[in-house]
Amino acid sequence: MTDHDQRFKSLLKEFFAEFFQTFFPAWATRFDFSSVDWLEQEVFTDPPRGERRSLDLVARLALRPGVPPPAPTESADHWLTLIHIEIESRDTAAPLRPRIFSYYEQLRRRHGLPVLPIALYLRVGLEGIGWDLYEETYWEHRLVAFSYAYVGLPALDGEEYVAGEQLLGVALTALMRVPPARRAEVHAEALRRLAEARQNDYRRYLLFDCLEAYAALDEAQTQQLEALLRTERYQGTQAMAMTTFEKGMQQGQRILLKTLIEDRFGPLSITAAERLESLSLEELKALAALFLRAQSLEELALED
Repeated sequence: MTDHDQRFKSLLKEFFAEFFQTFFPAWATRFDFSSVDWLEQEVFTDPPRGERRSLDLVARLALRPGVPPPAPTESADHWLTLIHIEIESRDTAAPLRPRIFSYYEQLRRRHGLPVLPIALYLRVGLEGIGWDLYEETYWEHRLVAFSYAYVGLPALDGEEYVAGEQLLGVALTALMRVPPARRAEVHAEALRRLAEARQNDYRRYLLFDCLEAYAALDEAQTQQLEALLRTERYQGTQAMAMTTFEKGMQQGQRILLKTLIEDRFGPLSITAAERLESLSLEELKALAALFLRAQSLEELALED
């Protein structure tokens, strides 16, 4: 798994509704984001001994009351749908096109539910937001014409999104189109927006982490940014960002450990959950090391 995959999996799981509100607002009101079931999917591209691939994100969720099913189906669960998001960090869309078609086929066959496939391109812009097409032909006859939604971040206007309502769009401006002369100012504004956002520390940490990971400022732009952060408009922004990073890393470590522990030992009791919640970052790191060889919750000192 690449850093891109892990970063965006965490970010999009936490900001799933915001992803649609940012890039597909006309669809955002059709889905019930209050209860999302994340499916861990593994696909064999050439079963039974083919290359083994894991899909990036597959969500099963309900439609809002009164919203008709997106496709005719015989399933009793016609109010359910799957949303599949693939994160592509290469500088070409070509390798993903046949893969996303194959994933769609296997998801439809396995679950019998309507599937919405979406590609999130980090290095390919295309038309910004739209539908891409995968085709298979046999001489002049077209056998397959498969389309899927996409977001091509490099083609989107970063100056528009940094001023937008959705914080996810603000964080993703680092991957969007911004004139070089404006990049430092857009980055400073994104930092200010995230620092002042009314979000918990973990959610702000995920947004800051994305913004900083893909900033790609050159030396002159970095110097310009540092000068901007010393002005009155951005006073305190950098300090708040650093504090958020520290708190967010601690909460992220706690969430990850809780998931791993419950996968091995089952749901935590109220007492164990409270003890885990009270641990400092250094204590969480020590617990993570202990977890690797622990055989019970008692060995982790989470239960008496």
